[in-house]
Amino acid sequence: MAHKPVGISTTLSISTSSAKTGAIEKQSDTIRVVVASATSAHVAIGTEPTATANDYFIPAGGTATISIGAPRSQRVVGIITGTTTTLDFPEGTGSPFEVGDFVSLTVAGQSGWNFSHKRVKSVDTSASYDGYFSTRIVVENDSSTGAPATFNGYADLRESLKVAALATSATGTVYIQQVQISGNA
Repeated sequence: MAHKPVGISTTLSISTSSAKTGAIEKQSDTIRVVVASATSAHVAIGTEPTATANDYFIPAGGTATISIGAPRSQRVVGIITGTTTTLDFPEGTGSPFEVGDFVSLTVAGQSGWNFSHKRVKSVDTSASYDGYFSTRIVVENDSSTGAPATFNGYADLRESLKVAALATSATGTVYIQQVQISGNA
């Protein structure tokens, strides 16, 4: 089985209290977790996970390749600022996101618009001649200050997640990397 790294690798220091990563923009359907220490670890993956002794177990020095589901993303063509942020998708596409999902926005060349790991508050499913047909969502992100005066018209919205780990004893390090897999498992 061969792995192709996707995105950046994340390092997480672990102890007998649960620790979690910052937001990871989902770009693959698989995540590889390596416990590079003399302690075993329990791992949880989600929007705001807390690892417990009941979660996925990886032995000391072990590696796990875990399915995290297909990544979801969408191009953003319009942004309305305020105490929440309204995002418009291209006509005829629709939203791959649902209420409660966590998302991260990256705007090429205009980082003042960017945000990380914010909850989707609503999806406008209105129909008719003046409806949005799921091409507009509202995200719990306060964009009322700091955004550039104009939007350049191209942004990428991606689902995001976090990884939490709990050492079974002592302290250690966990390495996390999204991967693509080829060949037989």
